[in-house]
Amino acid sequence: MSEGSPKCLPAGWSWTTIGETATEVRYGTSARAQETLEDGVPVLRMGNIVGGRIDFTTLKFLPADHAEFPTLLLSPGDLLFNRTNSAELVGKSAVYSGSPSPCSFASYLIRVRFEDGVQPTLVGWYLNSLFGRAWIKSVVSQQVGQANVNGTKLRACNLPLPPREEQRRIVEAIESYFSRLDDAVATLERVQRNLRRYRASVLKAAVEGRLVPTEAEVARQEGRDYEPASALLERILAERRRRWEEAELTKLEAKGKKPKDDKWKAKYKEPVAPDTEGLPDLPEGWCWATWSQVALSQNGRAFPSREYSDEGVRLLRPGNLYEDGTVGWTDKNTRMMPERWAREFPTYLVGGNEMVMNLTAQSLKDEFLGRVCMTAHGERCLLNQRLARLSPLLMSPRFVLWVLKSPWFRRFVDGLNTGSLIQHMFTSQLDVFAFPLPPLAEQQRLVAEIERRVTVGQKTAEQVATQAERASMVRQSILRWAFEGRLVDQDPSDEPASELFERIRAEREKAAATKKGATRGRRKAAAKKP
Repeated sequence: MSEGSPKCLPAGWSWTTIGETATEVRYGTSARAQETLEDGVPVLRMGNIVGGRIDFTTLKFLPADHAEFPTLLLSPGDLLFNRTNSAELVGKSAVYSGSPSPCSFASYLIRVRFEDGVQPTLVGWYLNSLFGRAWIKSVVSQQVGQANVNGTKLRACNLPLPPREEQRRIVEAIESYFSRLDDAVATLERVQRNLRRYRASVLKAAVEGRLVPTEAEVARQEGRDYEPASALLERILAERRRRWEEAELTKLEAKGKKPKDDKWKAKYKEPVAPDTEGLPDLPEGWCWATWSQVALSQNGRAFPSREYSDEGVRLLRPGNLYEDGTVGWTDKNTRMMPERWAREFPTYLVGGNEMVMNLTAQSLKDEFLGRVCMTAHGERCLLNQRLARLSPLLMSPRFVLWVLKSPWFRRFVDGLNTGSLIQHMFTSQLDVFAFPLPPLAEQQRLVAEIERRVTVGQKTAEQVATQAERASMVRQSILRWAFEGRLVDQDPSDEPASELFERIRAEREKAAATKKGATRGRRKAAAKKP
């Protein structure tokens, strides 16, 4: 028994092994399956095992005349066990119910067929329980970065088995409880989706000028003038040019050159104004601008991973950018560079309350490509490659952050799609993003209202996440009670599991003797042949 196994079995239960109760432990096919295949046979893979059940959402197929058929085909009640991958994925198990049919399985899975009297579903739930996970952890081996539990080890897995009728009652109870938990989790997931839609609708209303009264409306009600966005844009463009000239002078002075006149200023390139054809109308007092007009962008630097150290300055990477717009550091996602890198490349130091964006992602899932976050107060880290620093000019940084997390910006990012497998975007592409610019006072009111509503949504989302985590804990508690004999009542009239095992052993010995006799008979017949 592995550490964490049930300490004491109820009356009528017995310890056995998967090998003692199985008629077959077999590996799947290594043949390459296809995404689509007319009249093909589905091939179940590791990804099809989700939460102890088989998910048929995504399937691959083998030709119906594949050479390994019919041996490779699944039968109802076959247990599938994931034998290799990362440590947390090894041991994922589920039982094939018989539909769709026919159906086969891939080489990373092991098929287990059981003797009559053993409930495969119960064995599957045991492997998915904390007891089963503890056993898997105790026997797993590491092969070239992947964890592995082979068929021999799986056969040796100790299994607490109840009487046959109690097995049936336990499975029915587990399925009943889990069905209700599944309904509760589905409700929580709907709430989470609704919260995401609510946040998106808030941001959409904000960038369209519908979330708070416009500055033009407020100014009329108060009988005063206001600065429209067009005037703010003129100030921003002047500030942009001033910063460029300041930077150019610094470069010239570093080279020992002192300008004699203002001709060097002619090198300045005015940012391109937006093409407003096809853009939606904006509220009174707003105007369209391109990103290059209202902000500056800086790409990160490729800091060598061989220089990672245990102390120094933190290195900001894509994994530090969280979906909620914050930058986070954990033991897993934190990398450090020696302090000398900060001294040698001070222009790549990111401070507090600065905006950063992810330029590379494996997919568009979870809005990872183009994800924009703001660093916390007092932050100090180096800007790694695949990230960009975004510096708004004379605008509310928080307003800019919310615009770049709105559906308006997400549509822009999704339309780039510049990578085939790994998605990329570039700051040069960001330059042409059409930015809806409100008056500055309105930006500040928008930020206050957005963050008021988002905060309420975040608190609700945290409560939902806590409930979802609690549902997972309840699920494991149900499995623990099941394998400690506390989920259903014991019936003294049930045939003890030990008698079932004796019958299985007797039948196997009889089958072995019959096979041995048949083999001996064939040999004698062959010896008599002239």
